[in-house]
Amino acid sequence: MRKKRLMALLLSGVMAATMFSVPVFAEEADTETATEGKDTGSDTPLVVGQTNFSEKFSGFFCEAVPDQQIADIVGAYLFDTDRSGAVIYNGIEGETHEYNGTDYTYTGLSDVTVTQNEDTTVYNFKLRDDVTFSDGEPLTADDLIFTLYVFADTDYDGGATLYSTNIKGLKNYRLNSTVADSITDEDVENVLNDMPDELAEKVKSDLIMPLLSSEYDWAESDWESYKEDYQVNSAAEFFVMLYAKDQDYSADDKDRDTILNDIADQYGTDYKALAAAYGDEAYFDEDVTNLATEYLVEQKTAAGEGEEVTNIEGIKKINDYEVEVTTDGFSATTLYNLGVIVEPLHYYGDTSLYDYDNNKFGFTKGDLSSIREKGNTPLGAGPYKFVKYENKTVYLEANESYYKGAPKIKNLQWRETSEADKIAGVQQGTIDLSDPSGSKSAFEQIESINGNGSLNGDKIMTNTTDNLGYGYIGLNAATINVGNEPGSDASKNLRKAITTILSVYRDVSIDSYYGDAASVINYPISNTSWAAPQKSDADYQVAYSVDVEGNPIYTDEMTDDEKFDAALQASLGYFEAAGYTVEDGKLTAAPEGAKLTYEMTIGASGSGDHPSFAILTDAKQALEKIGFTLEINDVTDANIMWDKLNAGTAEMWAAAWQATVDPDMYQIYHSDSVKSNYYHINDATLDQDIIDARSSADQEYRKSVYKQCLDIILDWAVEVPIYQRQNCIIYSPERLNADTFTKDVSTFYYWYKDIETMEMN
Repeated sequence: MRKKRLMALLLSGVMAATMFSVPVFAEEADTETATEGKDTGSDTPLVVGQTNFSEKFSGFFCEAVPDQQIADIVGAYLFDTDRSGAVIYNGIEGETHEYNGTDYTYTGLSDVTVTQNEDTTVYNFKLRDDVTFSDGEPLTADDLIFTLYVFADTDYDGGATLYSTNIKGLKNYRLNSTVADSITDEDVENVLNDMPDELAEKVKSDLIMPLLSSEYDWAESDWESYKEDYQVNSAAEFFVMLYAKDQDYSADDKDRDTILNDIADQYGTDYKALAAAYGDEAYFDEDVTNLATEYLVEQKTAAGEGEEVTNIEGIKKINDYEVEVTTDGFSATTLYNLGVIVEPLHYYGDTSLYDYDNNKFGFTKGDLSSIREKGNTPLGAGPYKFVKYENKTVYLEANESYYKGAPKIKNLQWRETSEADKIAGVQQGTIDLSDPSGSKSAFEQIESINGNGSLNGDKIMTNTTDNLGYGYIGLNAATINVGNEPGSDASKNLRKAITTILSVYRDVSIDSYYGDAASVINYPISNTSWAAPQKSDADYQVAYSVDVEGNPIYTDEMTDDEKFDAALQASLGYFEAAGYTVEDGKLTAAPEGAKLTYEMTIGASGSGDHPSFAILTDAKQALEKIGFTLEINDVTDANIMWDKLNAGTAEMWAAAWQATVDPDMYQIYHSDSVKSNYYHINDATLDQDIIDARSSADQEYRKSVYKQCLDIILDWAVEVPIYQRQNCIIYSPERLNADTFTKDVSTFYYWYKDIETMEMN
């Protein structure tokens, strides 16, 4: 079944699919090379080749990595970090930090002070008073407050997780009453067990009807794809087959609204039954808890308890250029959550709706629609101004009022370019700079173009750094399970049967694709993180290297072929433990809710151009020997994979996480995350560990707790860690002045961080 729509994670615990090929779209009226037909010098544009955009370019709602890059360049962050990822606390005057033997001075939008008290933590931000947005309007405390209130709003569904912080009064504000903190889990459970009519109607109107309506829309668009498998002759018949509790219900001669209302009436308030039919038993848990809590708050407020809450107590405007944020207790992740792009109130918001003293913050509370509408035409205080998005190209021009100085390059073009054309594009001049995958073949191609056996030469300069992220293969626990119980031992064993086979082919595949530009990892975390387990750790273990009894599958003396055979036998053991029928070393029947065939979706351009593709083909051949089918769906357009992930229909997929400086896992794995997660993992111990790891500034303690989190994720077998790769940035020194290219690009300091000082030749 389909699942709740999820967005690509970019702001906190960021996700970006490893898309190795997307369609190329040339400009209709401008097909010359990057320099042909143009005067050289300051007016020559820098043309950057990137993968496809999602056309959401604001810092509030950007999705894909290319969109994030546009948001970064158009906007200005509240504070910055240095090349090692350390926060710059004195941005106004600047701080000098050493990196690789060189001193670098960093400036930023504000001075940051963090004061940790016994019960609270106070974050003070003093903004520069000389910063304007690109349209000339000054950036002030009001803009920061507007930005924070957007991220805190109940209608916010972007990637940031400010809502998960312990900002004083945030929960009360979101529920609009001071009694919110008094609502207990027991109160919520009681009202759900004996649901009053008013709450029942909200459950139907706000949860059951929207899901059924969305599923009906999906049935109308996709039913023909399932026509033969399910023997259905219409979208209505397909929808009824999937969702009617009464399977004798007939959709004949009924219109869409009648069918929807009839099916909704069958469920009544039984949201759990609908969630089960949808394929995710926990699907409504967060939303229905919120509705129940809101109902209890309304009841207590009507009874005279508590007061209406019209502002967030912990967010204070000190003066026109100073804002203070106070949290209950301490969380190591809060400062990073506060590191937002400061967006312009006068552009995204409505100044007539802003009056700080009277608790008006620039928009109608609970309605961010007008802010979303401007997401594809961003405005900010960064080095470049957004001009337009046309013919698959984003056009930018220098912000002459940029507070760090007007950019030397007057125009930028971010142009959609296929992976296959990135290197050739730089060579031929259709683009000046790009980020090809650092594969063996790519490096060989660059060396050949340079003609000197080096990655750096007269034609192409290459910059490589460890990527703040990692490649993985994901499994959806809601669609790969036994008996519709994703967290059961049987379901975990089913997934381990698959992950054991996938993991054994990693070394050969990654070495073949990347060579020295990547290494195999064994935990679902980037090796660039201080929280990543190290091989020297006493409890370090190769991913999925034990059998169902907990015994090691491999020995050091084994050849590759012997390891492959051993993995297959271990996989068979897991299948059997999951409830599969095994006869003569082959699977002959699956337990209830499970299958003998599962689909793997991968964006490998339809030609297998992906570091994990060889893993899949080897695993497919191996699993066929024991009667299991791994269907590989190599999509030519990676958006097809994104659609499946967002809809929750993907069973397995290959992608890559892009992380943040802090290894917080809330957004990706916590069951209460507004964004949920693609794995549909729901584990109470994991949830608590994620919260516990936030509560301390002690890095060693946090690392130990995160290790427990990683072990739980691997036990659920929803993620196979694949590789830690290097980022590869290439550019033409014939067109871009190499002496001005950002120095010491690092995992935490991107090539465009100093873009205002770069020059074209």
